[in-house]
Amino acid sequence: MTRLDDYRPLGRSGLRVSPLALGAMTFGTGSFCAGDDTAREIFRAYVEDGGNFVDTADNYSAGRSEELVGEFLRDLARDDVVLATKYSGPGFGGGEPRSDPRRRSNGRKNMVASLEASLRRLRVDHVDLYWLHLWDGFTPAEEVMAAFGDLVRAGKIRAVGLSDVPAWYATKAAMLGGPPVTALQLEYSLVERAIEAEYVPLAREFGIAVQPWGALGGGFLSGKYTRDGAGEGRLAEGAPYRSLPETRWAVLDVVREVAAEVGATP
Repeated sequence: MTRLDDYRPLGRSGLRVSPLALGAMTFGTGSFCAGDDTAREIFRAYVEDGGNFVDTADNYSAGRSEELVGEFLRDLARDDVVLATKYSGPGFGGGEPRSDPRRRSNGRKNMVASLEASLRRLRVDHVDLYWLHLWDGFTPAEEVMAAFGDLVRAGKIRAVGLSDVPAWYATKAAMLGGPPVTALQLEYSLVERAIEAEYVPLAREFGIAVQPWGALGGGFLSGKYTRDGAGEGRLAEGAPYRSLPETRWAVLDVVREVAAEVGATP
């Protein structure tokens, strides 16, 4: 079993973090979210087991996730937690879809405004890792990294990360000579391995940490889905898993076989 207190360096930043981060996307309101009390129990269980790496975003439950994380942090010493949040992502749970292009922009104006709002919700004066959540397709890496550098010098963020950006963009950002890119947050699981071709060698070359999201393949690898839709997580008509390629089901078959051998669930 992975020990949460087996801390390791996060890229070349000097931050030391648990091997598993606590993702707070489900903290707040929405059909897939935990209630406040459940979120508190999850947070408490994580830190009591030695976990120190908490990851949220300004768009999770329209900011409610950050408010809850900030509330939970009141019970801890601030420096005991490596706190990460993000800006410029789409809407997630409990709020209106983020359609305003100003809020989706990666540019300096939105970066600064979003960080200030996040700090107020979190009730802290800095975050340890600040992520660009999703590349907007037009803001140059030069502007993003220069703005990150200003926030580092102002003491409002300690390190910077890039989430779900093209490999060429991450490479350019890493070579601009500004603050180092500390981490890349990318989808990665047994059924989504596309990052292995370019992102993993890129990260190794520049000393960047890779923080995977979607490790259970959106719940697919939990084993609750079946080809015929008769499983615990029976699929509705038109659900995306109905059209998954056979290779993905083959991976799940092997996961089930290994689970049976060791007496565990998938």
